[in-house]
Amino acid sequence: MAAYIETLQRQAAPPTVKQHMAAIRMLFSWLTEKGVLAMNPAREVKTERFSRTEGKTPAFVEGEVQKLLGVIETSTHTCLRDRALLGVLAYTFARIGAVVNLKVQDYYPSGKRFLLRFKEKGGKEKELPVHHKLEELLDEYLKATGLGDEPGSLLFPAALGKTGKLSRRPLVRTDAADMLKRRLKQAGLPAHYSPHSFRATGITNFLENDGTLEAAQRIAGHADSRTTKLYDRRGQKVLLEDMERIRY
Repeated sequence: MAAYIETLQRQAAPPTVKQHMAAIRMLFSWLTEKGVLAMNPAREVKTERFSRTEGKTPAFVEGEVQKLLGVIETSTHTCLRDRALLGVLAYTFARIGAVVNLKVQDYYPSGKRFLLRFKEKGGKEKELPVHHKLEELLDEYLKATGLGDEPGSLLFPAALGKTGKLSRRPLVRTDAADMLKRRLKQAGLPAHYSPHSFRATGITNFLENDGTLEAAQRIAGHADSRTTKLYDRRGQKVLLEDMERIRY
């Protein structure tokens, strides 16, 4: 076990090593509990110390999300799809995998408001009320494309070549990431942002506007609030203000 970890440490970053080790410990712990092994050989193996208070995913600067959504024209079905998809990322900070798997029937009314039903990692489902601005984007998109009459269809299907129309084939995560890169370039924004950046931006924005950590955790679908804290970028803004106090 120690030899394996030493080899892995030369090939991977400390967080990856710790993740591998956690999985191995769980496996051997289960084997020990079932009587397959007399002891857990991974229990005493130490890994390099590592802790992180903030994640590495870059968050959008104030005003950039509005700028990104604002530059997308609405002349084609593909453009409307792109704007609506990015809107879902922005207003729900959902994982891109859950967004591309949404079906039309997962956007449905409940009383006077609409809900979105996401299928998350591990087979979990969560339902979120839809922000009124996102409702406008989705309603315009579904009406223009006719997808509103196809509840069993994917909410965000792949484009039909360069025709500006939509097929009924699924849009995969890499396609969505590539689309975001094109839209970032169109808006004149940095190319280092990814679909996950909406997650960090949304959580930070929610907390800045007096949202609670517990509610942010529930919206993000995190099992542990410590994971949610990794997406909180409020500390970066405070640090910048503090650093600007240095004047020569």
